Amino acid sequence: MRLALVTAGFHRLGAAIAARLAEEGWTLALHGRKAESPDVALAAALTRAGVQWGGFVADLKDDAAVAALLPAVVEQFGVAPSLIVNNASQFEWDDPATATQAALEEHFSVNAAAPVALCTALARHLGEGETAVVVNILDQRIRHPAGDQLSYTISKLALAGATEALARALAPKVRVNAVAPGLVIPTEDYLPSQMEALRQAMPLQRLPEPDDIADAVLWLAGADVVTGQTIFVDGGASLKGFERDFVFLGREG
Repeated sequence: MRLALVTAGFHRLGAAIAARLAEEGWTLALHGRKAESPDVALAAALTRAGVQWGGFVADLKDDAAVAALLPAVVEQFGVAPSLIVNNASQFEWDDPATATQAALEEHFSVNAAAPVALCTALARHLGEGETAVVVNILDQRIRHPAGDQLSYTISKLALAGATEALARALAPKVRVNAVAPGLVIPTEDYLPSQMEALRQAMPLQRLPEPDDIADAVLWLAGADVVTGQTIFVDGGASLKGFERDFVFLGREG
């Protein structure tokens, strides 16, 4: 059985990743902060693929809930995941003038501490001769970090460092890699004209789609000689760097 645990796997980017894995025959453990149902596209993909899946609830700000997540998955499926996709993210706006210690700790808990805990727990659950892979979802902004979304950005930088550190520490049992997306699924804060301006601002004059991120995750899952690496799937945004968050750019006036 190829079992994948996808955190925040019911909706948005997590659902796209889960759907891609389902198409390739992976059994899925889908995590949510609360009890949820797969979004429409994911539900359809699960039905088409006919794969086994289960839902799991854990607040990643809660140490005890994080510690209980992997054992719950193992108990239900009878095996440890051979893939964990640390996709869940805390994302709240702040900057150097407004960031608080509480905000920093909250973002770090979800975006760095919980993924590290799941990764190290996975290593402990693997039996003799078993191997697995972890793919952390980062953000292209780690290449040229600015002050916007300060707590979020710092926590993703921490996870980027953890990706390399854990790849060294857990080899050869666990491979640890990452995908750093660009602007993939815009929120309602973005204007249609702004999206076109941002698209043209990318070196490739393209923005990534959810399927592009999912394809990168799937490739890393099968890349048996790759560890400690981050793949930027961002239309080239990380090559250019931007002074502010995308939501502030490309607006007329």
